[in-house]
Amino acid sequence: MRNTKGLIIITFIFALVLAGCGGGTSNEGSGTTTNNEQGTSQGGGNTEAAPEKRTIKHAMGETEITGVPERVVALEWLYAEDVLALGIQPVGMADIAGMNDWVNIPVEIGADVTDVGLRQEPNLELVASLKPDLIIGLKSNIEANYESFKNIAPTLVFDPYPAEGEGDQYEEMVNTFNTIADVLGKQAEAEKVLSDLDQTYADAKAKLEAAGLTDKPFALAMGYSNQNAATFRISTDNSLAVQILGHIGLTNAHKPSQFEVYGFTTGDVEALPALQDANFLHMIQDNDNIIENQLKDNPVWKGLNFVKENRVYALGGDMCLTAARCLPKSWLRRPLIC
Repeated sequence: MRNTKGLIIITFIFALVLAGCGGGTSNEGSGTTTNNEQGTSQGGGNTEAAPEKRTIKHAMGETEITGVPERVVALEWLYAEDVLALGIQPVGMADIAGMNDWVNIPVEIGADVTDVGLRQEPNLELVASLKPDLIIGLKSNIEANYESFKNIAPTLVFDPYPAEGEGDQYEEMVNTFNTIADVLGKQAEAEKVLSDLDQTYADAKAKLEAAGLTDKPFALAMGYSNQNAATFRISTDNSLAVQILGHIGLTNAHKPSQFEVYGFTTGDVEALPALQDANFLHMIQDNDNIIENQLKDNPVWKGLNFVKENRVYALGGDMCLTAARCLPKSWLRRPLIC
């Protein structure tokens, strides 16, 4: 059921990367140590600066970077977005077709960018053939082959799911974006991205406040069928999506009893009565519409206050909430209907 009294469009651009809350470029959780060396040119006393060497902290330890990398291979969509947002086309990316299908960003991937295979199983030989000077990857995907990748080129590895007490997914996203920008010499570009995003937050928040949509908390869930039963992944406070909605003035109603590292709890329709006084935002695929099928005649669903009061808002199903930035960046441009 959808509310049809009016329509408010939140023009919410994720500044290419969902990259952060602005307000500074702190790299908490990562760090850079510089080592300036001088070299002497042959045949005279003139000296010229050797490329700067920096030590970058990341999820797999420390990596020394010499100079500014120019040939980047991104083995995860998250970090491909970061690189593209900074105005750089990588020489190689994992699963370009999949990214084009699922990630909606206003920057085209260049036709000369080489697809290096699946994100979970990138082709080592193909990566090596591109002669990269920087490889960026997701810890869970490349941890087992980290030594092989670092033998090809300096490799930075990030983990978008902070453990309890180590920050949230949003903080990690900003820190990682700033680290990548620093390594690539694009600090000014990163600051502009974050500043623009701050302004977008402010504009969206003002529209929501004017419409009276910040007065009631929300619950955000991805719905799908599992063995023909309606299942929901309900976003928690540490998730990227909830943190973003918080930046535009919305408050999450879902408060689980334990920490969920991936940013959601999984439950069936019986988990929803505890959230029935909130506005219910959902992502459900058209070809697996559990509301129109499994829940159509379900008495628990039909008895929920947000169903009876027309406070169920469909954001579309073409998104993924289980990884930090694999959300298509258009999802907060979707209509909130009030």
